[in-house]
Amino acid sequence: MNSPVKILLADDEAHIRKFVGLILRKYHSPVILEAADGAIAAALYAQEKPDLVLLDVNMPNMDGLQALAEIRRTDPEALVVMLTSLANRQTVEECVRLGAIDYIRKDTPREELTKQFDRLFAECFGEAEPAHET
Repeated sequence: MNSPVKILLADDEAHIRKFVGLILRKYHSPVILEAADGAIAAALYAQEKPDLVLLDVNMPNMDGLQALAEIRRTDPEALVVMLTSLANRQTVEECVRLGAIDYIRKDTPREELTKQFDRLFAECFGEAEPAHET
């Protein structure tokens, strides 16, 4: 991708946004928009139309499943990845039913999380390798 990727990172925990943001910064200096709850995430999506959304499931005001549904109503082609510590089958199936393209556990070790983002960026944007290491 020639221009920076715009990513919406929605998680109610600031340390998770910072941790994931640090990993994501190696992908051609992306623009990272942050939201601390699902309502803010849905509104930011409608306003900014990011290329990719990373969305936690458990958030205040509007949870990730509700935000996912709202984002997909705004844009049926939205690329939304659920980034959460929940891994029960019912939640994963509901995320997929609502249109999430992937489901990544945020408690995954950094090296494995980086590999998952490498794969995700390759699939979504044709980037097999990050621009530089952090």
